[in-house]
Amino acid sequence: MSIARKDFYEILGVSEKADQDEIRTAYRKLAKRYHPDTNSGDVEAVERFKEIGEAHGVLSNDKKRKEYDQMRKFGAFDFQSPQGGPGGGGFSTGGGQGGPGFSFEDLGGLGSIFSSVFDRGPQAGGQQRPRGRRRGEDVEYVVEVSFQTSAKGGKISISVPITEECATCSGSGARRGQALRTCVECGGSGTVSFGQGGFAVNRPCPACLGRGQLPESPCPSCGGGGTVRQKRKLQVSVPEGTETGCKLRLSGQGKGGSLGGEPGDLILTFQVKSHRFFRQEGSDIHVTVPVNVAQAILGSKIRVKTIKGRHLILRMPPGTQSGTKFRIRGQGVVKKGKQGDQYVEVKVEVPDSISEEGRERMREFAEVSHLRY
Repeated sequence: MSIARKDFYEILGVSEKADQDEIRTAYRKLAKRYHPDTNSGDVEAVERFKEIGEAHGVLSNDKKRKEYDQMRKFGAFDFQSPQGGPGGGGFSTGGGQGGPGFSFEDLGGLGSIFSSVFDRGPQAGGQQRPRGRRRGEDVEYVVEVSFQTSAKGGKISISVPITEECATCSGSGARRGQALRTCVECGGSGTVSFGQGGFAVNRPCPACLGRGQLPESPCPSCGGGGTVRQKRKLQVSVPEGTETGCKLRLSGQGKGGSLGGEPGDLILTFQVKSHRFFRQEGSDIHVTVPVNVAQAILGSKIRVKTIKGRHLILRMPPGTQSGTKFRIRGQGVVKKGKQGDQYVEVKVEVPDSISEEGRERMREFAEVSHLRY
C-alpha cells in the first residue's frame, strides 16, 4: 500500500519552472472549474478544489515553494530515500523495520511541507496521534466579490460547504445507545505505520479515521463517520481596498473538531471581478477616457466618474497627447492607512470616416499648421 502523494505542480498543471503569473492563472482557471458552488453534490470536485487551494498556497509563497522544491529533491514523489537513489528504499507498507527510524523533524523546516504532502497531522513522525478531542482543520475558500465592494468595502453573504461534527452522535459515529469497539486495523492506536529501510511514517488509520474505535452500529445521520457535510451561511465584511489574492481569516469557522475539539479557521481568498471602467493598482484607481481630435488639439473639459460615485470636471489643456495621465488626488481607496489617488489616462480617438467637407477643412488646417499629409 503506497502513501498518497501530492505533486503540487502536477495538480496545477504547470512546470516546476513556472513563474507566479503562470501559477496564478492556472489556479484561477482550476478554482473556477472545480468550485463547490458550480459542482453541487460532487464530492470529487470538492476534494479537487481543496487540493488546488493547497497547491496554490505553497507554490504562490516564495519561502514555502523553495522548501517544497528542496523536498522534491529528496525523491519524495518517486518514493525514494535520499541515500537510495532510483530503486532505493521507498515508502510502502512495512512497519518501518530494518533500520533506524526517520522523522520529518530531521528535515528541519521541510517537516511541515512533508507533513502536508503525506497527509499527516502536526505531530512528529513516529508518534501516535493522540485520541480524544482534536482541533478541526482550517478550510480555504475562494470568494468572488464585485469591484465596487472590494474597492469601497462592504458586507457580502456567502455559503461555504463545511464538514462538522454530527449532532446526532456527537462525533462518535455510533447509533445512540450503542457501544464502540476497538479498531482491529490499528489496535486502537488510531494510526498505522508505513515504511521500508530507514523510513517510517505514521498516518491516520483508514478504517477508523484515526479515532481508534469503530461503532457497533453506525449512526444513521452520518453513516458512522462522525461528521456531516453542510452549507454554512455567513456575513463577511470585505475590507476597503481588497485586491485579488487578499486573504481573510475567520477564527472558529472552519472544519469542526473531533469529539468535542474546537473547530479550525475559515480562510477566505478574495477574487475581484474586473470592471469595465475602473482598474485598481494598490491604493490608486486608474481609468481611461476617450477624447476626440478636436478636444485634444483645442483643449476641453471632460467629465470623469470616480469610485465614490461622484463625477468631477477635469480640464484638459490644448495639445494634450494620447496617453497623457492626469492625477486627481484623494479619489483612490484607503489601503493600509494610505489614501490613494485616481489617474485618468486620455486616449485620443481618430474617426474611421470623415465627410468631404471635413476632409477639406482638415487639409486647410494641415496647410496652415505646416503639417505633412
